[in-house]
Amino acid sequence: MSGCEARDAKKLVRSPSGLRMVPEHRSARSPFGLDEPPWVPDKECPRCMQCDTKFDFITRKHHCRRCGKCFCDKCCSKKVPLPRMCFVDPVRQCAECALISQKETEFYDKQLKVLMNGATFFVTLGTSDKSELMVCRLSNNQRYLVLDGDSHYEIEIIQISTVQILTEGFTPGGGNTRAIGMILQYKIPGSEELTQMKFTASEDFSCNKKLSASWLAAMHKATKLLYESRDQ
Repeated sequence: MSGCEARDAKKLVRSPSGLRMVPEHRSARSPFGLDEPPWVPDKECPRCMQCDTKFDFITRKHHCRRCGKCFCDKCCSKKVPLPRMCFVDPVRQCAECALISQKETEFYDKQLKVLMNGATFFVTLGTSDKSELMVCRLSNNQRYLVLDGDSHYEIEIIQISTVQILTEGFTPGGGNTRAIGMILQYKIPGSEELTQMKFTASEDFSCNKKLSASWLAAMHKATKLLYESRDQ
């Protein structure tokens, strides 16, 4: 096993919330991941935190695996996949959390694959007036943005400070816009200064434009999850 494979190795663990397949080393966790929340202690939860039903021998209490709050069965009956916490099987969640997790499923089922497959952009570094045609993709372990052309860059996702998606086209209702590029600011490890990269979609072929727009939309969603992970 290589060093990278060893760092990316995973193990099966059991928590009060269920079985999880987690990285053996915390440094290898996905930057989009969330930690399991602490459960509200049973003694601090005499009533459902949604409908206020009193718990008794008949009305049992359940904890939402995403927020850790306490609910009755009616308010916490859905079992939904929660890949951001590495659960192997769908887990019990309250209605509000289940809705959020269901929306994230599209990212893990579709958009994450789009990011890993990559797209082609003209990349401009800093204030340079020269750009380089590069294939940009997310690494399989989700921790790096990899850029390949005549040059090679690997940007650690957790070092990304801001992502601004560039669009063109506008209507009063906000429709008919499409993503044509992005401006990325990130820190190089060991430095506090921000480095900027500008990505512009290639206009060579119409298929490239569609692929680039899909990749940028997926990157926009990934950025939202990344910010949420940091705010936890």
